[in-house]
Amino acid sequence: MSVKSNSEITVAVVEDNTELSDSIREIIDGAEGMRCVATCPTGEKALTVLPSLKPRVVLMDINLPGMSGLECVRHLIGRLPDTLVVMVTIHSNIDAIFQSLQAGACGYLHKPVKAGELIAAVREVVGGGSPMTAGIARQVVKAFKVIPRPEVQAGRPTDLTDREREVLTLLSEGALYKEIAERMEVSWHTVHNHIRHIYEKLHVRSRAQAVNKFRNK
Repeated sequence: MSVKSNSEITVAVVEDNTELSDSIREIIDGAEGMRCVATCPTGEKALTVLPSLKPRVVLMDINLPGMSGLECVRHLIGRLPDTLVVMVTIHSNIDAIFQSLQAGACGYLHKPVKAGELIAAVREVVGGGSPMTAGIARQVVKAFKVIPRPEVQAGRPTDLTDREREVLTLLSEGALYKEIAERMEVSWHTVHNHIRHIYEKLHVRSRAQAVNKFRNK
């Protein structure tokens, strides 16, 4: 039986693609000072297994059968506040990125990820950083750099309907589109239409910008 080093970085993988999950496990186990303690194919399994293992880092996919990776992050961080979560996903749109960060993730990697990049990301997040694939980081920077033109600054949260304000309030609380639909007892399509109208009225292009404008009304 191997003796665990105090400096060993324990890692768990939440990924439903078994081949990819096994590949990541091999990469982690092959890196000096790291060990993969679990691979979970679903968010539900992760919430059952990981609290007792207390991994230092969790590599989390967004698209999972059943509970989404975003929902899993929220629940997991609540139970393991010291665990660091890095999303590893095919999604590269700004909404997915900000939803992940709002849920509690510390980093965001876009698939496919090379072995060296994955190991570097684990070390970086443990060292206090927020690892992001270069293209993802550029999107985040661009989202914060967007300055409305004078002629479109008139958009204000007060221009929204009551239902749109309700949707925006839930967005600001970090709710997913599916959760908003369930809480408002409407379809996902209706929520999507409300959000499109919110973006148009507030002259914004992302969830983060809409929420920021709502909070600073």
